[in-house]
Amino acid sequence: MPEAAEIVPDYLLIGHITHDVTPYGPQLGGTVSYAAHTAAAFGLKVALLTSTAPDEPLLAKLPPGVLVLSIPADQTTTFENIYRPDGRMQYMYHRARTLDVSMLPPAWRRARQVHFGPIAYEVDPAFADLFAETPLCVTPQGWMRHREPDGRIRPIGWDAASRVLPRSDLAVLSVEDIAHNPALEAEFAALAPVLFLTRAEQGGTVYIHGEPHHYDAYPAEQVDPTGAGDIFATVLHIVRYQLGDLWRAIDVAARLAAKSVTRRGFLGAPTPEEVAEALAAVEVEPPKR
Repeated sequence: MPEAAEIVPDYLLIGHITHDVTPYGPQLGGTVSYAAHTAAAFGLKVALLTSTAPDEPLLAKLPPGVLVLSIPADQTTTFENIYRPDGRMQYMYHRARTLDVSMLPPAWRRARQVHFGPIAYEVDPAFADLFAETPLCVTPQGWMRHREPDGRIRPIGWDAASRVLPRSDLAVLSVEDIAHNPALEAEFAALAPVLFLTRAEQGGTVYIHGEPHHYDAYPAEQVDPTGAGDIFATVLHIVRYQLGDLWRAIDVAARLAAKSVTRRGFLGAPTPEEVAEALAAVEVEPPKR
């Protein structure tokens, strides 16, 4: 890791990877895992600050070339989703260490773009002050979770929203993230310069300085929606930075998110060929709104 710590990343991710308990055995999960696969498809130098158990084997499931600094913990953050007729129950059995600013290598503080992807309220809000001048994407779902003594997750409010969201260039969350308190939509829209509320196949709403605008999704035959929101947010952040055009970035993100749900797991992440195709499409077609 010493050499990697001296490289300035194009795309820095901060958050826990997860060990997901599934009927098929342990699986790699977490926002930062899907985001790493996506950013790598754009050919970017990707760095990840996370925390796991020492020698966590699931780290090998990240794309080759991703620079990983994993802070040792007793256990890797471990989730299980249990689906019942009345809805999903989510459990967090273990949680790795909280990530703070002191853990970040100096070179990584000069990253060209940054993405906070908490999954278990593990990202210290002080990171927002560190990256006040850096293009920043925030996917805040992991800050809106509380772990009960038995491990069950329940949704809560987000005390640090007023500290983090005004520092962001864009924030992305889903209607499911605020289903417990729909009033958070207006609250967050007033804080974030650009806020996306995604609604899966229905598209979503983007608030630009508090003003709502609808955007459409592209139709797709859904096989597995896992990670689609993380892929959408990552593509959006990268393409907006590259093209300087929010609506073209939305179009590219919507195209690639639609493709992602037609495949399972990390196979849903875009390929370099799909990235090139989506970028070419917005050069010749008006963005879909």
